[in-house]
Amino acid sequence: MRVAQRLFYVLALIAAGLVIAPAATPALAQDFPNRPITVLVGLAPGGVTDVMARLYAQKLSLALGQNVIVENRPAASGAVAAAALQKADPDGYTLLVFSGAQHATVPAMSDTAIYDPVKGAEPIGVIFNFAGAVAVPADSPAKTIAELVALSKTKPDGLNFGSPGVGTPSHLAAAKLIAATGMKAQFIHYKGGAPMMTDLVAGRLDVAWPSAPASRAFLEAGKIRALAIDGDRRWKLVPEVPTLKEAGFGDVSVANWFAIAAAPGTPRPVIAKLSAAIAEAGRDADLMRRVEEQGLTVATSTPAELGQWMAKEAADIRALIARLNLRQQQ
Repeated sequence: MRVAQRLFYVLALIAAGLVIAPAATPALAQDFPNRPITVLVGLAPGGVTDVMARLYAQKLSLALGQNVIVENRPAASGAVAAAALQKADPDGYTLLVFSGAQHATVPAMSDTAIYDPVKGAEPIGVIFNFAGAVAVPADSPAKTIAELVALSKTKPDGLNFGSPGVGTPSHLAAAKLIAATGMKAQFIHYKGGAPMMTDLVAGRLDVAWPSAPASRAFLEAGKIRALAIDGDRRWKLVPEVPTLKEAGFGDVSVANWFAIAAAPGTPRPVIAKLSAAIAEAGRDADLMRRVEEQGLTVATSTPAELGQWMAKEAADIRALIARLNLRQQQ
């Protein structure tokens, strides 16, 4: 009889836990956040992802009333940071700023992916759209993309094409450009935009596809030259430089949005609170000015919209990698 009574009480406690647990979720959201939040960045300091993550972190700190700390984990083209997010506690205190294209590409190019590009992150929202430039050192003889292609064919090993990391938007767009033009080139992959720019300015690279923030100071100083702008419109800094579309290469771009996600399984009320804070940051006049000065564009989305885009990007990137045979180029 005592065994039966104990079993009854155990079952009763389990049942009570099942009833009480969902009720704790709104309380968690009300209390959130009560300690600092960490934002992971999978690339080196100084690149576009890092610069924008720090700018948004400042604004989110004000909106949420807690410190938001950026932590760089520049390894495996962002895979280490994405895997850390996938394994993090689903409480909203670990976030990831990521490129839509890169986040989908890295696992698609590997037989031993350490994170899932869709299931491994809980979408919160898009924060900005990327812009970049096809750029060469200041002393390069190439003044146009056509001249760059011709130059590539004069070198036995082709051009050294810099990339801020395998699977970054720059890498994928450059691969599409190489395929579309017949350019001879080999990729040199870096752990972010900053070290890539150092070698481009020094002439150790023949060409690269840097972000607008990474290239701005070097363009102003005349240390590099832009051949085309990867964006919807020309950049005010170099108004004479055509867009890729104007240059006849409008199809070589890839998805250019960047977003923030939480660990998978983070409660919906916490996601909603983070989404609202990101939307508030996106309306901040100072943030908008600073983003647009870099040649980027502030963007927003709902968590549901971002989830749909993440799934679509994962499918599209798998198809692109297969078509370009990029898995063979790791």
